[in-house]
Amino acid sequence: MSWDWHVKSTYAGPDLEPFMRVLNPWRLSLLFFISGVAGRFMLDKVSRETFAKERLWRLLIPLFIGMQFVVAPQTYFQFLQSGTIEPGFWAFFAQYSDPDFVFEGTTTPTWNHLWYVAYLLVYSFLLVGLAPWLKALMSGPLGRGVSRLPAWIIALALPVVPLLIVRFTLTPHWPITHNLVSDWANHAASFYVFLLGYMVAKSARFWTTIDKMRFWSLGLSILLIVPLTPLWIHWEGFLQWLGPDSEASPLLFIARAGRVLYAWFAIATLLGFAQRLLNKPSRILAYLTAMIFPYYILHQTLIISIAYPLSQMKLGLPVEAGAIIIGTIGGCVLISELIIKRLALLRIFFGMKLKPEHLRIGVCNLPG
Repeated sequence: MSWDWHVKSTYAGPDLEPFMRVLNPWRLSLLFFISGVAGRFMLDKVSRETFAKERLWRLLIPLFIGMQFVVAPQTYFQFLQSGTIEPGFWAFFAQYSDPDFVFEGTTTPTWNHLWYVAYLLVYSFLLVGLAPWLKALMSGPLGRGVSRLPAWIIALALPVVPLLIVRFTLTPHWPITHNLVSDWANHAASFYVFLLGYMVAKSARFWTTIDKMRFWSLGLSILLIVPLTPLWIHWEGFLQWLGPDSEASPLLFIARAGRVLYAWFAIATLLGFAQRLLNKPSRILAYLTAMIFPYYILHQTLIISIAYPLSQMKLGLPVEAGAIIIGTIGGCVLISELIIKRLALLRIFFGMKLKPEHLRIGVCNLPG
């Protein structure tokens, strides 16, 4: 990619940018939606107090450990490549662990990709307070009114309206920063999608419609992404073509609205095909569900830790890209399977449930 990231390859270029631009509008929103769905099923099984305690230790502890230890190599290699620090990880780590030390404007420890965990922790606690109100809302006049709407509106049109409102009211004033206390547009969109997942988690009509309309949502996604991708790639040129009054241009409004619509249609497509193909017992899915959180925590550190030394070797693009992909996937699987899942303390550090034998022998009395 040609845009900034923590470390850069000598072979960086724009070739993968179209693919990344296809994924970027919806990938984190999908995570928040799924998290909302999971929150609904969990809150329907346990008390709000138990839910809050479970979220606290399954999210706060991994966030702290991740910021303090897992993310540290990311920052080290980033600063090493930029020339901010001299080689020597442990000398760097002594300063990284000092919250009063600032590396050229960057306060450490930092959370990098773990911002999602921090936001999810906050949203989960907000959900504890909002859950009774949301259930009353869904069973009240508003919920009954929505249920009378045509199914396609409920599944494809209605969910996107708040996202459009956020895009044109908040985003111009608060661009995404991943700063917990000032990321208001990102909060509004992410928290809304999280709550949407909670509200539709057990709606048979929503899931039936999403399933039936999966090819419609796929077609709409393609219809939008084909013209939008080249437009995104040449965005600066597009703005220049619109002229000095570009912000008032209907074409700019249509392009921005198209991105929001595409994001939801893509999510609806993935949910629809998942409902059709994956909504059944599966040992593989059960295994991946248990392991996905450690994978998420580890993956970016592995990417950067593998990419930086490879960038110095100049082995060629195919070798470098292949090594990063294989090393990241293999590292996530091997570290999680051979180390994390086998040690009770590491299971806690990486947000995994404790096994019954860990609870029986008194390793920890946290909820499993």
